[in-house]
Amino acid sequence: MIRKILVAVSGTGHTEEMLNALIDLPCIAQAQVTLLHVVTPQASAQDMVAKQAEGVEILKNSLAKIHVCRPEGANTACLKPAQVTTMLREGDPKDVVPRVADELAVDLIIMGSRGLGRLRAILENSVSQYVFQLASRPMLLVKDDTYVEKIQRLLVAYDGSPSAKQSLEMALFLLQDLKGGELVLAEVNPPLQGVTLAELLQNPEASPVLAEAIQKIRQRGLKYRCVVREGDPGVTLCEIAQEVAADLVLLGSPDRRPTIARSLVDLDRLLGNSVSDYVRVHADSPVLLVR
Repeated sequence: MIRKILVAVSGTGHTEEMLNALIDLPCIAQAQVTLLHVVTPQASAQDMVAKQAEGVEILKNSLAKIHVCRPEGANTACLKPAQVTTMLREGDPKDVVPRVADELAVDLIIMGSRGLGRLRAILENSVSQYVFQLASRPMLLVKDDTYVEKIQRLLVAYDGSPSAKQSLEMALFLLQDLKGGELVLAEVNPPLQGVTLAELLQNPEASPVLAEAIQKIRQRGLKYRCVVREGDPGVTLCEIAQEVAADLVLLGSPDRRPTIARSLVDLDRLLGNSVSDYVRVHADSPVLLVR
């Protein structure tokens, strides 16, 4: 369930368009949305006042972009004014965004991303990259060069792992009561359990790993299809997403660190060595990373 959404706004990117695409989904109709802008500390009090004023204006512009029901009415789905709040905080965005997410106990974080990978993200101080690896909540990343479509077709990377099952549950939630919605299950490098790779490539639904997921989808009466491929997981998932014209890609991004170390940096993820990080950087579609 997504009851609370935190949207980190910066005055650039497509986070508002992504939120509007979600608002069009029936399951998001009752969600509470918080628009957050973080003002970084300035050298002087005068500069700080100017930055705060700029932040207020950014929040005002962001609020004007999202689908909030207004007296004159609208032809699109919209949130009631009481469902949307704005928040201005001071500090380092890399720390403030995940902290606010925890304070509000949100179910989803939406952030923009320049799509930087590996060391470049560190060298250019990528906020979304740090938040991605520090946050404990699902995170929807929208690259600055991504065109946000109406959400109809969801691609779920599925390997039977707990995080993949969580991704499937999230996709089923998003598609509920959505007319014309479709779910695509993608399995890369499937284990060959009593079936040959050739058979799986010809008939993906024969995959033992996908069987449980398929059963759940059928129980919901949703339109679906399956894709099985071999290859580098990150590269192959991005290729599948492009081929099926996915509007949103969902994949698990489990936190591999012990509880005591979760405030520390996961270097593999920060350096771009995980599948989820590769997809985050290279997919043409928005990417929802499920924890």
